[in-house]
Amino acid sequence: MPSAVNSPARRDNTSALRVTIAKSGPGLITARVVIVITVNHSFMTRNLRKTWLDVRKHPEQNPTMISDRCGEFSSPIAASQRMPSLNALRCFEAAARLEHFGRAAEELHLTHGAISRAVRAIEEELGVALFERRSRRVFLTDAGRELALAVQEGLERMRSACQRLRASAAQEQRLTLSCEPTLLMRWLLPRWPAFLRKLTKAHPQAHIHLVAGGGAFSFGDGIDLAIRRDDFTWPASVHADVLFAERTGPVCRADLVPRWFTPRLALRASAPLLHTRTRTDAWSTWSRISGCTLPAAQRPAMVYEHFYFSLQAAMAGLGVAIGSEALVRDDVDGGMLSAPLGFVEDGSRYCLLARAPAETGSVHALLRDWLISVADRPVPSKR
Repeated sequence: MPSAVNSPARRDNTSALRVTIAKSGPGLITARVVIVITVNHSFMTRNLRKTWLDVRKHPEQNPTMISDRCGEFSSPIAASQRMPSLNALRCFEAAARLEHFGRAAEELHLTHGAISRAVRAIEEELGVALFERRSRRVFLTDAGRELALAVQEGLERMRSACQRLRASAAQEQRLTLSCEPTLLMRWLLPRWPAFLRKLTKAHPQAHIHLVAGGGAFSFGDGIDLAIRRDDFTWPASVHADVLFAERTGPVCRADLVPRWFTPRLALRASAPLLHTRTRTDAWSTWSRISGCTLPAAQRPAMVYEHFYFSLQAAMAGLGVAIGSEALVRDDVDGGMLSAPLGFVEDGSRYCLLARAPAETGSVHALLRDWLISVADRPVPSKR
């Protein structure tokens, strides 16, 4: 009878080796080896038997030869480094923070059962209880508190990293800048083309959308950056870059200065003062800071709804308005308005507000630096 070595059919059979693994307890693995081999290959049988006995005697030295779970190698290192899934940890973090599976489910848009199964899976994976369940309520154990702190710190670091990466990505970036209406119309927009040229050169894919808005706001309303005067309190978490100090003073049409100001540059009693509802104390604040006495009112005060209405009324020759230097500088330089008494700081400042400080090289940083650069030095006061 020809030997198996010379028979192609038998030679194929020599590769038929099947290992069946069963895990019967912690650290105890049993196996059954079925070897299909010809009787003429006794030397192979002896070698396989010797190798198998070595594996059973010293499994830690041969971790890749015994599998106890779908291709995962049973070794002390792999078991100690195995982590629960990120989704399960997110479920646990919410449940730990809220100490309520139902509210955690609502926050993550999952079912109560999904949260419970995720927590149970982590407990089984780690071999510790994370919650005490009493009277339909859950309380963190010491182990649960330790894990919750670690997971919360880890998730926060991941969130922060994602925010930084997202903020620094210039490609297809779109920012919304909210600016006080009068400042937007009379100061920012006339200078905006110069910034767009810088923006296109540095960040070709970036776009900044301008919206008018004043006072308190929320970044959750789609606003990324805001220019505001610090005449209200914003949250401590908001980052503010000071752009320039607010300086105010009386302004009127240039040809009407002799009618409403004395040769010594004091307001005449006949000068009609223009007021605004958005800055009701503008005149009294200027008088207190400058030391100039306001004339007694000779007629009912003219009050306008918005600051820019009072400035437009002054340009129309209706009276004398309190003007912000930043808002009237172009009109003063162009001869349309005159500021006979100059401007004084009123104690407030314009700031660029953001969620966080600008990253170097970002669109935010480019805008901040440009805004500061175009905030020209104040016109020296004449008093």
